[in-house]
Amino acid sequence: MNEPKLRDMLTRFQDGTVDLETVVSELRRLPFEDVMSSVDKGCITARVDHHRELRCGFGEVIFCMGKSVSQVSDIFAKLAATGQNVLATRATREMFDAVATNFPSAEFHETARTIALVQNQIEPVGNVAIVAAGTSDLPVAEEARITAEIMGANVTTHYDMGVAGLHRLLADMPEIREAKVLVAVAGMEGALASVVGGLVSVPVIAVPTSVGYGASFAGLAALLAMLNSCAAGVSVVNIDNGFGAGYNAALINRT
Repeated sequence: MNEPKLRDMLTRFQDGTVDLETVVSELRRLPFEDVMSSVDKGCITARVDHHRELRCGFGEVIFCMGKSVSQVSDIFAKLAATGQNVLATRATREMFDAVATNFPSAEFHETARTIALVQNQIEPVGNVAIVAAGTSDLPVAEEARITAEIMGANVTTHYDMGVAGLHRLLADMPEIREAKVLVAVAGMEGALASVVGGLVSVPVIAVPTSVGYGASFAGLAALLAMLNSCAAGVSVVNIDNGFGAGYNAALINRT
């Protein structure tokens, strides 16, 4: 439950248009709700944080990796029952099929590996630009895009902008410079973040990806390069963490 909904419900109770039992019923699942396993009876598999949206502005997001199909489906249902928008990351098609049985309007974004359910349309604001070095970086870049969009950000994408062909990036710089915050996604040597950071006057969130040959050490080379960027204004999230970058970009975009 978000703050506007809570305020509206309490106002209606004060006006007498909602009875006490309705209010108690709505508040009963706050601040969290246990999710019982649909496979192992009596086992609590998760404690869904229904206060997250009230505290942080967006509800709890489901990280699907390591969870079973039934666990994802059960947690998704608990979050969706509150009427909020729901996002699940690192999801599989099988997980989506289970979710879509109960929520047919949910969408599976295959490249981003996300499941998104929009129950409250948010008027997009601001401008987040996502710049990705290569086509191989698209799963991480798309995860960032879906995250930022479901949190209410206008997003523009600029893909295949690697520094090996710098003219491609420079051609898009007029539009990129209009953004309020940038997400720079790159594997290999991770140079894109430093280049972009030296060309704009807004925060740059760098995302190293695990794309590259052996000496890239599954993204470690890009991570260290971005952490050592000589461009001011560049901050770095973990390897392949498109969700974290998109979330932070959306928060900055709101201000």
